[in-house]
Amino acid sequence: MPRRYLVLLLIPVVLILAGTLGYYTIEPSYSLFDALYMTVITLTTVGYEEVHHPLSRHGRIFTMALLLIGVFVFFYTITELLRSVVSGEVRQLLGRQRMERSLAGLKNHMIICGYGRMGRRVCEEFSRQGLPFVLIDRRVEVLQDFTVPHGIALPGDATSDEVLKHAGVERARALVTVAASDADNLFITLSARLLNDKLFIVARAEGELAEEKLLRAGANRVVAPYVIGGTKVAMAVLRPAVVDFIELATRTEHLDLQIEETLIQSGSKLDGATLHSSGLRQELGVIVVAIKKANGHLVANPPGDAKMMPGDTLIALGPRKGLDRVDVLASK
Repeated sequence: MPRRYLVLLLIPVVLILAGTLGYYTIEPSYSLFDALYMTVITLTTVGYEEVHHPLSRHGRIFTMALLLIGVFVFFYTITELLRSVVSGEVRQLLGRQRMERSLAGLKNHMIICGYGRMGRRVCEEFSRQGLPFVLIDRRVEVLQDFTVPHGIALPGDATSDEVLKHAGVERARALVTVAASDADNLFITLSARLLNDKLFIVARAEGELAEEKLLRAGANRVVAPYVIGGTKVAMAVLRPAVVDFIELATRTEHLDLQIEETLIQSGSKLDGATLHSSGLRQELGVIVVAIKKANGHLVANPPGDAKMMPGDTLIALGPRKGLDRVDVLASK
């Protein structure tokens, strides 16, 4: 809680204690309870009769001083509290506390650095798939109206180690850095890799020379939007049917046909099985278009007798229900 709110809450307590001690000292016949009673009825301006006997001259002077001070102090305190409520300051404070609790409970989540045009699309895609994520951007005004489901907006500079730790980088599954400059993306990538050597990092590159530097800094993948966009435009002219098929398979809203990757875990039902014996195509209608081996070697269009081993990644094409069933079979 901010110090200002603590001071506002402590003011009534200090006044009551001061009044109680004052009456107890000035009026010898008053007990501590009597002194507390006189303080409360004075500060609240209720004005009940005095206890035991009329106040002495010094007691009445103290009462007048306590009453005047208490009225103005209480008026100021109530005004400040009402101003905080009306201005939304209390709501923001409660929102930050909820955010802190949410961040503390996150694990195996995504972190997105930068909320530009590309960052918005990444947030929307993660939200569409129900993946929890933390969005970091130094522009506070951009994050004020952030309401994307499954996401938590964290104002701050993603190049700072403290901000990355606050976002849970040490517990995160992946980090996407799509800041406006290559220098920021490079610094974020390097910082995140030093904080979590197992983190999967995808970085955006504006210039062609930045890709190699980002990979050296620790990025697992580097995406160059202009290169990808130019290639896609050319493909749309030269191979429009291929582009239509790729878009159909990679868009999550198309449930009839999607492409997905699945990791084979040790001890699963697919561990050691061949493509033919697994029945993926015959029973589930799923086509395995490639197998990425644990050593990184990619086997395209694998034969039916190809074995699936722990650590292999299946790249499969098929209906959403079939792909979900493959995930179950590949898990322990």
